[in-house]
Amino acid sequence: MLTQDMKRVVQQHPLGYVATASADGTPNLSPKGTFFVIDDTTIAFAEIRSPATIRNLEANPRIEVNFLDVFVRKGYRFAGNASIVKRGEGNFDHLVKMSGSSLAPRIKAIVVISVIKALPLVSPAYDDGVATEASLRRTYTTRFRKMQPGEKFEE
Repeated sequence: MLTQDMKRVVQQHPLGYVATASADGTPNLSPKGTFFVIDDTTIAFAEIRSPATIRNLEANPRIEVNFLDVFVRKGYRFAGNASIVKRGEGNFDHLVKMSGSSLAPRIKAIVVISVIKALPLVSPAYDDGVATEASLRRTYTTRFRKMQPGEKFEE
């Protein structure tokens, strides 16, 4: 299910935006910067400081995650079911090693996501048929380089 490009985006841009729902159905969106690919149908993230996300997943394991390459304005959305492997349980140590995280001592759990749906995210910038990944990469790389702390992003 996960193509080579999907895996590349997760590996190169491991900040995934995780959507869960609280017990009362309130949406919860939380960025997680510790994503990694396990295999062709499974991704995971290291849980360090995400009590609301973990609480939501314990009550309802359905999850969606979006990844975006901000320079080309493309990415992927993955939906599936999560399982939580806590420190001291199952293959926690193996998963922490797979994560390659330098934060290993602070990891409380690994959230393993069995992906059941994977779809592309593509910016409307491509709708004109003129924009290319290369042209958007040049544009946004230039803009990000020009930004200074506290400066507004100008279109």
